Amino acid sequence: MKKVILSVALAALIFAANTSVSANTLTGRTTISVADWAKSKDGTWAGNNKTWYKIDKDAKLWKSMDGKKWEADASGMWQDKDGKWLKIDNKSLKWSADGGKTWSEVPEWKWQGSDGMWNKFDKTWSLWTMKG
Repeated sequence: MKKVILSVALAALIFAANTSVSANTLTGRTTISVADWAKSKDGTWAGNNKTWYKIDKDAKLWKSMDGKKWEADASGMWQDKDGKWLKIDNKSLKWSADGGKTWSEVPEWKWQGSDGMWNKFDKTWSLWTMKG
């Protein structure tokens, strides 16, 4: 019985974390919208300085300034909206807030791009996005 109660409570917390509630005082209506992740059609995300990034099937990083001509990124790193450096290392997504001196795994493999979109990789390195 405790497991059932714990499971229901956990599900409610997850739902609440992914839900935003807004109320319209004029009509008395409450709107609930659930944030949905969608698989990226082109697998690209926004970096800083108008650079776009994507990874290939081997999780190697590519960059483009126009979204048309792509080149391998030798550094293998990009920055999130807050300036943290990210990279794929040892089959894991890692980030550094100190310019690359120390690295730790990114929670849930998600980060916010410079365009405000949330991005995350799944275990097969497919990119998923959600509006920020």
